[in-house]
Amino acid sequence: MTKYAASFGAIALIMVALDVLWIGVIAKPLYQDGIGHLMAQNPRLGAAALFYAVYALGLLLFVVLPGAEAGNWHTPLMRGALFGFFAYATYDLTNLATLKDWPIGLSALDMAWGSIASAAAAVAGHLAYQWVK
Repeated sequence: MTKYAASFGAIALIMVALDVLWIGVIAKPLYQDGIGHLMAQNPRLGAAALFYAVYALGLLLFVVLPGAEAGNWHTPLMRGALFGFFAYATYDLTNLATLKDWPIGLSALDMAWGSIASAAAAVAGHLAYQWVK
């Protein structure tokens, strides 16, 4: 059970750290320009915590554990990137389809970000799993 907890913790930690850096610093002006009129003054931390818990569990169950026997970091890297692309594409393409003035460039950037962040988190989860194993 410890290897699952370690992997989950590593995934969640990396996702949160990367997203805080990305959303809070690097891409903040892009989000402000593109969807600033939709953004809350302050983030809803409960909803954010729920997202990171659910997302980390998804990466653990669908990426890290199925690739645990691969023994290399390449498998979780690629599967994590695909998981992130599909998950973020669901969000961004739904917004493009349903919301007025949703910026297509922001969607493309966000889907790329989801791929990168998820790949990094999946590799961290894989390494934690292997380390405790």
